[in-house]
Amino acid sequence: MTTTAQGIRIAVRAQPKAACDAIDGVRGFPSGERLAVKVTAAPDRGRANAAIVALLAKALGVAPTAVTVAGGETGRDKIMAVAGDPAALLSRFHMLARP
Repeated sequence: MTTTAQGIRIAVRAQPKAACDAIDGVRGFPSGERLAVKVTAAPDRGRANAAIVALLAKALGVAPTAVTVAGGETGRDKIMAVAGDPAALLSRFHMLARP
């Protein structure tokens, strides 16, 4: 997770077609530490990405339009950009980062 002038960027590891939509805290993966996110949507025509955007937006208390996929659109490892006050978003992110 990094802060920018516009908000924050979150490294995410997506698990599509999961049993439920959930944020499972920060975990270590071969690609580094990432926020583990599970969604029930299949990775078909952007459905899983849309579900991740909606889940992160709700968890961070921002509008879905404030969350975008900044990298890794077709892979499991993604970079999500969240627009807003970096300090407030950072505080909310630390609550999500706990497993």
